[in-house]
Amino acid sequence: MTALLLDPWFYAAAVPAVILVGLSKGGFGGAVGFVGVPLMALVISPVQAAAILLPILILMDVVSLWTWRGVYDRSILWQMLPGSILGIGIGWLLASVVTADMVRFIVGAIAIIFVARWLYTSLRHGSGHKSEQSKAAAAVWGSIAGFTSFVAHVGGPPFQVYTLPLRLDPKVLTGTSVIFFAVTNAIKLIPYFALGQFDAANLTASLVLVPIAPLATLAGAWLVRRMRPEIFYPFTYATVALVAAKLLYDGLRDFM
Repeated sequence: MTALLLDPWFYAAAVPAVILVGLSKGGFGGAVGFVGVPLMALVISPVQAAAILLPILILMDVVSLWTWRGVYDRSILWQMLPGSILGIGIGWLLASVVTADMVRFIVGAIAIIFVARWLYTSLRHGSGHKSEQSKAAAAVWGSIAGFTSFVAHVGGPPFQVYTLPLRLDPKVLTGTSVIFFAVTNAIKLIPYFALGQFDAANLTASLVLVPIAPLATLAGAWLVRRMRPEIFYPFTYATVALVAAKLLYDGLRDFM
């Protein structure tokens, strides 16, 4: 434990990771918060990185819930959260089989297809094209988001595959995402405890990084509230594309 907290390389990776995750939690940058685990995994194991980040994510969720209180789409939450719980359960059952790199590759491939579909739709129908809600699609993508969130904290891209085409007001989309992942992360505490990932070393590292979390989250919310939809959506799709490329690259390394 002492060695980790005295290692400057740990802070060189962990501090930027927490800042980026916090900005994403506040709603700025869409799914870019996925970099938290991979960035910290440069100096520690991905499993340890995920365990250290989870308590910090939950603190960020508390800040985000307060910041975006009263701004959300109830129907999306009712349709997606049961699937998320199912996805977490599947991730728990497969924890000893599925690697984080496998999940990154799958999520990256899905996100690339998603962005390609958006580009095609935008060119054919215009960037303002809007999809309709679907209970079946919400359940499927909610399950995938819960599963990938459990394994590697990368539930953002699957969540956005369903929600971005709905063309919600950016504030409503962000508020809905905040509640969805606050519930998802809280439920993840149970299997994480059961799998023994919250030891003294990991919890102490989380505590050291905690002061950064609320400031980064509030900064993300401040930026989102000042972005117009015609800027917010292209920016978010662009970040998803970058996320997808990085996820594919990390996933492919597992097979080489």
